[in-house]
Amino acid sequence: MQDLVNAMADMMEDKVIELTNQYLDEGQDPVAIFRAYQEAMEEIGRRFEANTYFVPELIMAGEMMKTGSELIKPHLKNDAEDGPAKIGKFLLATIEGDIHDIGKNIVGMMMDLNGFEVMDLGVDVPADVIIEKAREFNPDIIGVSGLLTLAFDPMKGLVEKLQEAGLRDGFKVLIGGAQIDEQVSEYVGADAFVTDAVAGVNICKEWMAA
Repeated sequence: MQDLVNAMADMMEDKVIELTNQYLDEGQDPVAIFRAYQEAMEEIGRRFEANTYFVPELIMAGEMMKTGSELIKPHLKNDAEDGPAKIGKFLLATIEGDIHDIGKNIVGMMMDLNGFEVMDLGVDVPADVIIEKAREFNPDIIGVSGLLTLAFDPMKGLVEKLQEAGLRDGFKVLIGGAQIDEQVSEYVGADAFVTDAVAGVNICKEWMAA
């Protein structure tokens, strides 16, 4: 299915849908088709890291993946209707005081496409709500987004409240945003920081593999 991988990696949306329908009509394994989409997403991620693709390409790729999944899902067996098994759980939110969601949404999409079960709490989410949902969802990783410098203190407050609740050792905490750096990550007490979605996926996959 390399032609499907290539078509998606090259942003040929019509060709991707045509090939997907063709493979399904031929009776090809729907899970194998889904994995071709994942392989294409990995290539798109590499191009993003190399600065040959940018945010619009990531968004377009996500739309292609969503459309493809809708085509593939009816062909999956009941015992595998969600495709390949999930590799971990990822809780995601934009921290209280910040309403930016484009970066968060891209991270959520990329994490989902790379095998994580994602719970997205939205924007302007207080630390107490994140902790409450973490108790319910029991994620492996808590991802917190914040574009504004005003988000740094609420992020720090979240980590402190996790510690106070005796929950800090139960989760990896990943923070993200264009203005976040190593110094901010240390101030917040996070396990890692990222400034783009692809790097975040790579870090989370490394954590789960370990």
